[in-house]
Amino acid sequence: MADARGVPSPWVAQWAGLIAADATVLDVAAGGGRHSRFFAQRGHKVTAVDRDVSALAAEPNVEIVQADLEDGSPWPLPGRSFGAVVVTNYLHRPLFAALLGALMPGGVLLYETFMEGNERFGRPSNPEFLLKDGELLEIVRGRFSVVAYEARMISEPKMAMVQRIAARLAGPRASRPAHES
Repeated sequence: MADARGVPSPWVAQWAGLIAADATVLDVAAGGGRHSRFFAQRGHKVTAVDRDVSALAAEPNVEIVQADLEDGSPWPLPGRSFGAVVVTNYLHRPLFAALLGALMPGGVLLYETFMEGNERFGRPSNPEFLLKDGELLEIVRGRFSVVAYEARMISEPKMAMVQRIAARLAGPRASRPAHES
């Protein structure tokens, strides 16, 4: 999931083709920007949000928004909607409503982070930062079509328990996915 070389998560790369070619992508807790760069290189406009934006290099097609998503401040992108929301290695449950609400009809959610059981392998081990069993499925239930879901142990880049989902918000798509262009 984390990769020092800036390589996108294999999960995100595998399901990126679900995202419409002209969709704007929201990269939440963007960190060093590996997913922002990945989607920008695929021709998407990207909005990267993080508390510390120092590692986010200026990239064409990437809007950088500095915001602390956990300090109780209002959602930094009110009224904006995106064709995709990408979140990896990050969990702040109070954001779920804002993240799902930021998706346009037909938009894609790609979410991947640690889950209960990860405490056996190190950090994160605080339950506040670990998804409960089936939690990603629960947050999309009734509103999204789940394309793929996993809850499993991985060994690369290190041993960890992870939960991953690729889901599309119910509603019409504005254009075809990138892999159909």
